[in-house]
Amino acid sequence: MKQQRYDVVIVGGGAAGLSGALALGRARRSVLVIDAGEPRNAPASHVHNYLGRESTPPGELLAIGRGEAAGYGAEFVEGRVASAERLPEGGEGEQGFRVVTEDGRSVEARRLLVTTGLVDELPPVPGLAERWGREVLHCPYCHGHEVADRPIGVLATGPLAVHQALMWRQWSDDVTLFLHTGPEPTEEEYEQLAARGVAVVDGEVTGLEIADDRFTGVTLASGRVVPREALVVQARFTARSAVLESLGLKPVAQEMGGVVIGSYIPTDPTGATEVPGVWAAGNVTRLTEQVIGAAAAGLMAGGAVNGDLITEDTRLAVAARRA
Repeated sequence: MKQQRYDVVIVGGGAAGLSGALALGRARRSVLVIDAGEPRNAPASHVHNYLGRESTPPGELLAIGRGEAAGYGAEFVEGRVASAERLPEGGEGEQGFRVVTEDGRSVEARRLLVTTGLVDELPPVPGLAERWGREVLHCPYCHGHEVADRPIGVLATGPLAVHQALMWRQWSDDVTLFLHTGPEPTEEEYEQLAARGVAVVDGEVTGLEIADDRFTGVTLASGRVVPREALVVQARFTARSAVLESLGLKPVAQEMGGVVIGSYIPTDPTGATEVPGVWAAGNVTRLTEQVIGAAAAGLMAGGAVNGDLITEDTRLAVAARRA
């Protein structure tokens, strides 16, 4: 850290954080990005649906973003933020925050932008985590094209499994729904699955079959092995909200079709939280956002933060002129 106080400290250096840093750097603000170097999409081989950067490896996209933001003066520090706290207001009501990293370093900021993302909590089936982002998938728009026309399995762990199976049927005509620990489909759902040619297999999945470092199928509790080349799961999306919680914000449940799919920190459309001076962007506040959407949210938040700082700068300048 080259200085002890910045206009903005950004916690998290993914697409949202880097986009915010770029916007704020171009606005001639002093910006520090603190990043732990653990992006959510690290297991994936490529980023998709990012106009102009289609199929770019995630690490390469982040390196490009860091270079662009650094070109406008943004600074970067590797580390994990443990907490943040509001500082006492200045004589003219200036806002400020202190950010503390896990290794004890601290820095102050006039405003905070938190872009810490989320954690994908996978079903407790042996082998899933090791194949996550490779052949174990959740988003058809992120990975569907790459497994098109291949044998796909859908692991049911909740009421949304039938919806998932019907979605993935768009990318392959060989889809099998493994009921696993999910609820029994209704008669209407069975009819929908049959009409679309989706097979349904009873029994709990107890493991994955791997050959030559490739996923080849699932093992059922009965011992039966069903060949598959991709497996779709419903992860629980849990916001990485510890920094925001240290400021008094609380995550709330996110529902889809009446089913809780995770937790997030609420914000307004610009990313402003209920704590004045604190913004959030990306998956920490929008669980289903893809990379390009997270980048757009970071840009929106960066612009809002700069506008808020302009308002404060103007108020302080008027007070100084009147003194």
